[in-house]
Amino acid sequence: MKRTRLFIALFFLYAWPYAQEEPVSFTLGEAIAFALENNYKALNADRDIIDARNQKWETIASGLPQITGDISYQNFLKQPVSLIPAEFFGGEPGEFQPIVFGQPQQATATATLRQQVFEGSYIVGVKATKAFLSYSQNNKEKTQQEVRKAVVEAYGNVLLAGESVSILKNNLEALSENLYETRKLYENGLAEEESVEQLQITFSTVESQLNNAIRLEKITLQMLNLVLGLPLDSPTALEEDLDDLAKAYVDPALLNAPFIMENNVDYKLVNNLNEQRYYELKLAKSRALPTLNAFLNYGSTAFSDSFTFFDGDQQWFDSSILGFDLSIPIFSSLKRSASTQRAKIALEKAKTQLTETEEQIRLQLEKAKSDYQLAIEQYATTQENLDLAERIERKNQIKYKEGIASSFELRQAQTQLYSAQQEYLQSMVDVINAKTELEVIANN
Repeated sequence: MKRTRLFIALFFLYAWPYAQEEPVSFTLGEAIAFALENNYKALNADRDIIDARNQKWETIASGLPQITGDISYQNFLKQPVSLIPAEFFGGEPGEFQPIVFGQPQQATATATLRQQVFEGSYIVGVKATKAFLSYSQNNKEKTQQEVRKAVVEAYGNVLLAGESVSILKNNLEALSENLYETRKLYENGLAEEESVEQLQITFSTVESQLNNAIRLEKITLQMLNLVLGLPLDSPTALEEDLDDLAKAYVDPALLNAPFIMENNVDYKLVNNLNEQRYYELKLAKSRALPTLNAFLNYGSTAFSDSFTFFDGDQQWFDSSILGFDLSIPIFSSLKRSASTQRAKIALEKAKTQLTETEEQIRLQLEKAKSDYQLAIEQYATTQENLDLAERIERKNQIKYKEGIASSFELRQAQTQLYSAQQEYLQSMVDVINAKTELEVIANN
């Protein structure tokens, strides 16, 4: 029985690391949803909102009743001496009698209630915290858009790298057969040495590209893991196919979708800046208003020749104070006026920035539409070009084997095909990225 338990324990001990390394598989939509929950920037954006809420309550609480308690203890190691005219005690006029007042030890316990009755900056501050919370929420939305774009780009790059590796392997395999056959023909005197050299150049170039693509495949996967909030070496798997994903992202109707400026997150953030500058102006003006605070104090004091304050028969003397503090700004040597003028200038600058941002967003929208339209057209064009390049390469293969075409002509056809393959792959990624950019600007 003990051996069985030991075997089970050892099994789980050794199997656990391998279970942890099982690949996590994502569609693009699942990857975006996962990143919005686990991306490092997204996590901090959530914390910023929590911080803004706490800051809002911190500001509100400063104007609510505040209660403080104070306890003090004093022990006069050498009590101060006061001089009293001696004639009070039957002495001669002009002489003084040294006297010590009170007992050497004293303890005091006090509780104070303070309430802010009126302060202009407090009212402005409470309203400003709402604007700050709105800014934090909009900043989180901005972060989510950036995360979404980063995931789409990284996901597409991983698919691109994987497709590139697959295509280059097929190309290299076909080249290897051509090179082998041509060498045999050359050894038998049926082909020229230049034909072997031409094919060798093409083979070495494609081999180098394949090695680089394999390295890029690993790097792009690590970049995706970083965006997702996973460890770099996590064995993440992708469920989407690049071609199917690109086809799904072709949506010409998006080019004519209505655009609402107020939905754009950059507009929201600049609008938040205007709100902030507006409250800063109100805050500067509020400094000319009086402030009124009320307080209620209650305390108890005890005196003794020795430390007997915890004794039951110790006598305590109570006291209480109710009061108000009124502070009225009278003259600040034009400091408040200068502060108010600066706040007005900052508000005018923010308004100008809002107008500029609106124009920039409209320009970005038109450019994003143009880029998306171009990406769709390029996607169709590169697909046609790839079909043509494949046919040309096949014809030249046949001609080369029949001795009609030279190795140089075959190499040109192969190079053209390889270029068309990469352009086609890149066009699919461009369609995905361009649509995402347009959706981000329109906030669809």
